[in-house]
Amino acid sequence: MNQVAVPEDPAADPSTWTIERLRTFAADAAGQQLETVRVVAQAHAYHSHEPRDVRQQWAKLSLQANHRMHGDGLWDRARMAQHDFMLRTWIIDQFGPDEDPDWSPEKLAADTLAALTLAPAEARVLADRWRDLPVEQIGELRRHKNLTTHLDRLANHLEPGPVRDRLIDWTEARSHLP
Repeated sequence: MNQVAVPEDPAADPSTWTIERLRTFAADAAGQQLETVRVVAQAHAYHSHEPRDVRQQWAKLSLQANHRMHGDGLWDRARMAQHDFMLRTWIIDQFGPDEDPDWSPEKLAADTLAALTLAPAEARVLADRWRDLPVEQIGELRRHKNLTTHLDRLANHLEPGPVRDRLIDWTEARSHLP
């Protein structure tokens, strides 16, 4: 007997929902549901056929879901920050800086530097002997590497000065991290 596959109900697919519907769903969502909201909203932000303001609204929804879904552990917070930093950098790359703090290179630079617990020189010294370090310190170096992925692109949006210099120092140190 042949079984014919019945297509799933398109209304059940969050990627087909309007931003209003996904935003309403996100209000009561938790756990994996928030991850779905984050990913779907981010994908919509990347759609080049949408106007700038619509793409930024989708990006905002992705950021909001991302902030709500993380736990208190070091890796959870680092994952949340990395998703945040990468999406914000992408929006700034695509549309340029904006008055909105989420799309401000200066604010993003400050947020990034606040998330880092080591100085670039300190991270570089530790990285030179990372195989001899306790697993917790290796993890710290890995988190710093993940949290600085976007800095080469972000630095291009900043005026010369001490903050930009620190980001460039981190970009160089990052290449040595495990």
